[in-house]
Amino acid sequence: MKPKHVRLFIKPYCGWCHQAAHWLDDRGIQHDTLDVTTNSSARQEMIRLSGQSLAPVIEVDGQVLADFATDELEEFWARLTAAPAPIGNAHGVSADQPSS
Repeated sequence: MKPKHVRLFIKPYCGWCHQAAHWLDDRGIQHDTLDVTTNSSARQEMIRLSGQSLAPVIEVDGQVLADFATDELEEFWARLTAAPAPIGNAHGVSADQPSS
């Protein structure tokens, strides 16, 4: 499956956020970058998606990975691109499903 919409929620002083953006850029993966320190609606959306306020958070076609390093991003991306259907987020829940 080729992802269609990628959003990366970042904090500009976050080293992991910079690494995640570089990882995506190095692979030519287009993404929207949302700075949660200056955009309060992006911050609220990040918290809604991930259940926490740590960055980075990436959302790919409704699948979420939160507070990660690039090795975890690489594994997440491999699962996404190999999967024929949504696989859930790091907590096993799609972004459009309510968590319990």
